[in-house]
Amino acid sequence: MEFRDVRHAVWADALEAIETCYELGWTDGLPVVPPTVQRVSAFLEYVQREPDEVLGTLPERRREVTVGKVAANAVMAGCKPEYLPVVIAATKAMLDPTFNLIGPSSSQGSAAVLTIVNGPIARDLQINCRNNLFGPGHRANATIGRAVRLILMNACASIPGLFDRSIIGESAKYSYCIAENETETHWLPLHVERGFDRQQSTVTVFACWSPRQLRCDADPYTTLDCVADVASTFGTSLCTSDSVADTSLGVRQGQIAVTVAGASEFWRDWSKQDIRAYLHPRIGRSVADLKRVKVLDGPVQPGDEQRQVRFVPEPEDILILYAGGPEGTGYRCAVILSELPKVASTAVTKAIAIP
Repeated sequence: MEFRDVRHAVWADALEAIETCYELGWTDGLPVVPPTVQRVSAFLEYVQREPDEVLGTLPERRREVTVGKVAANAVMAGCKPEYLPVVIAATKAMLDPTFNLIGPSSSQGSAAVLTIVNGPIARDLQINCRNNLFGPGHRANATIGRAVRLILMNACASIPGLFDRSIIGESAKYSYCIAENETETHWLPLHVERGFDRQQSTVTVFACWSPRQLRCDADPYTTLDCVADVASTFGTSLCTSDSVADTSLGVRQGQIAVTVAGASEFWRDWSKQDIRAYLHPRIGRSVADLKRVKVLDGPVQPGDEQRQVRFVPEPEDILILYAGGPEGTGYRCAVILSELPKVASTAVTKAIAIP
């Protein structure tokens, strides 16, 4: 089912309008806000951009994604007009060739698009960066993330059963948007680490799985050992055969994001770079382990137990964020694994144009 451009549909009431959106195939399974001409026009007026402005293309599906299409989907997702600059930037990031949208949007795995917002706009829009980080209760997070998914479906044809070939799927494909808690930590924000000024506002898009939560009440070293263990688990997207990723090792080397919660004092002697340096050599398995689970071919040979295969190419491929509830003594992290190897899809950060 493809998105049908119905510019002059007439509805008797709101409920009929919602049902018509279902019939037209515009929804993600939940009711949407009917994208009336007046509502979409108000969004376009807020950003002062023309509806036919092309933000990017998806050549493999012969699709052009315009500001007007993005605005219509933001309306349907329940966004406010002031959220639209974030959604536009996220769309441009997804359509960047480095992100390679055709890969995660058609994968048989459960690729969701995590949108991470940094900079002053995250605070202006009250995008949640603290308690219940990945959970419900915050309009900006829920609707911005949902708008990204609706754009994938309606503007990029990533429709379940059509080009979205996910076998199992996951709830993060409804909405997946957070902000980094930049004001309560000594760490550099993600966007600054990725080359932007602290006062710029940005979005980073990352094709990944749902977060795997872990708890460790000990010390930073033990906590990071737990993170490395989770990232090195058998059966993940990184612990899979893929000769494209590394022809010598045959393992899908990808990216991971680690969101760190709890009191910032816990990490007072650590920088993000310190964390990456500690984690990078510890994320992976031995050749012997990988042969036992048939990721690598052949019998276990002498020396295989000592030879380690890293699942993350470079330390910089570990995205570290300080986010989540800072209260309490229990220390929690979330480990988020990329859906595809880095050579197939790489996280992209774009500046947000503030009107």
